Amino acid sequence: MPVNALFRDDFYLSTCEAVVTAVHEDGGIELDQTCFYATSGGQPGDTGFLERADGSKIALGQTKTGATKDIILHVPLEGETAPLVGEKLVLHIDWPRRYKLMRMHTACHLLSVVCPYPITGAAVGEDESRVDIDMGELADKDAVTAKMMELVSQNHPVYLQWITDEELAANPGIVKSKNVRPPVGLGRVSLVCIGENSAIDSQPCGGTHVSETQEVGAIYISKIEKKGKENRRFRIRFGTPGDNA
Repeated sequence: MPVNALFRDDFYLSTCEAVVTAVHEDGGIELDQTCFYATSGGQPGDTGFLERADGSKIALGQTKTGATKDIILHVPLEGETAPLVGEKLVLHIDWPRRYKLMRMHTACHLLSVVCPYPITGAAVGEDESRVDIDMGELADKDAVTAKMMELVSQNHPVYLQWITDEELAANPGIVKSKNVRPPVGLGRVSLVCIGENSAIDSQPCGGTHVSETQEVGAIYISKIEKKGKENRRFRIRFGTPGDNA
């Protein structure tokens, strides 16, 4: 059954209560609501644990979507005890990991502002992310880093606006990615906006992000690789260029 995905409206919600609605043969657990983000759009799903009434824990190795995007499966690590349908649990996200992914995902958006070309692929990681951009010209990694850090230091607000599936279909030009389509079919689509009145950027995205660019912290482009005639792969890391020495 469709889950109430609490993370869509509150990226900072790290714990919540939920009731088990189904347990699949492969171990996947469905809940009536969740704060756990499911793998999608290049961002990994959350890990953490489910706390039972007796205080015991069910460690989760991944969170993923099921047959449709409105089904979220919480997958325990091998050997963990399965909960019972109807059981009430308390969910706990591995918050340090999630927060790093939020910072990284926001950094990927800042890169798309600095290099405003079609995105052909992306993978958000805890320590390094990659963004593939369809651009013929070569870019200087230090110059790109400087422009990204300028956006970080200016501390622009990052927030969501919601549009309908129909509004997205009528405005396809707002989608920056060539290969990954925004999550549709739920009736509404989230726009991640940066800057007052979306002055810096606005694009459809179902991932999780920080609330202001300053939270991203120090980031830099560690490498720009040529992947094909016009495709450039940018690698983003936390820290400063000297950390990669």
